[in-house]
Amino acid sequence: MPDGNRRVLLVGALGALVALAALFTLVGPTAVFETIAAADRRLVAVVIAFALCWLAAWGLMLRAVLASLTVEVPTHTAIVVYVGAVFANNVTPFGQAGGEPVAALLISKVSDCRYETGLAGIASVDVLNVVPSLSLVFVGVGYYATTAAVGDRLVTAVASAVGIIGTVVLVLALAWRHRETLVDRLPAVIAPIVGRLTRGRADPAALEGGLSERLERFFTDVERVGTDRRQLSVVVGLSLLGWLAQAAALIAAFGAVGQPIPPHVVVFAIPLANLAGATPLPGGLGGIEAAYVALLVPTTGVAAATVTAAVLVFRGATYWMPVVLGGMVTASFGVSAVRAD
Repeated sequence: MPDGNRRVLLVGALGALVALAALFTLVGPTAVFETIAAADRRLVAVVIAFALCWLAAWGLMLRAVLASLTVEVPTHTAIVVYVGAVFANNVTPFGQAGGEPVAALLISKVSDCRYETGLAGIASVDVLNVVPSLSLVFVGVGYYATTAAVGDRLVTAVASAVGIIGTVVLVLALAWRHRETLVDRLPAVIAPIVGRLTRGRADPAALEGGLSERLERFFTDVERVGTDRRQLSVVVGLSLLGWLAQAAALIAAFGAVGQPIPPHVVVFAIPLANLAGATPLPGGLGGIEAAYVALLVPTTGVAAATVTAAVLVFRGATYWMPVVLGGMVTASFGVSAVRAD
């Protein structure tokens, strides 16, 4: 493992431990673990089942996106690859930004497509997931506003979500609008830097030409995804199905600890809390759990220890299960999450 990657992973893991320790200190670890120990095992199994449904839905979503790029993969392979992509997201800092290179490698290995085509496919999945998530936030918050006063914390969370997503969309739109300029100029900036980092082992001129070709193919593949309207409707529908499966898993987790909560609160809490996955923590570990507690305690009136216990049950199925399964997937394909850069 390169020293730079090792340091990043160690710092991220340490940050996650600090965040989790702070959360347990605030809510009281004894009450949390006692609640988890008393959880209904049948409903915990339901949480796991819904988490598997989420992985399957977004795996099918990846398959549909790849089909629009004329890359055909079997259904079970697409789901397995997506589980590997989630593993990569969960063990690298900055969520999808850190895991996408690994996912692209997995896609290229199972389909023999070019790396940049795989990258365009997984990047399209991540971007298209934003559409249903924002819709769920506004629908859930809108309904919540008809039943209770919207607190400052929720207003801040929604405003932050809109601001962050709006900024990302703006950057993507500018990159797309000026894609020809990026293809022409960006390789000339990157190639000399890579040449210096590799101490002359990479030829800057050859590297610049290769980067130009890869960028051009990447933007061409993204355009093909965006212009296939029939596939886009299928992809967005599968994305929504995955979000709803996650919502059902969180509702089941609260049922497991004996504290039902309103579904409309869950609907907006999941997309908002997942924004913490963009932090330098591996997969948002620690930050996402804290975000759930910060959102759900004031909006449900449930005790912080109970909320934390339910969130840990939920995250066990949606974070740790994909880490275990996805780790086996990436190992079986010979892809390393720390070397795919």
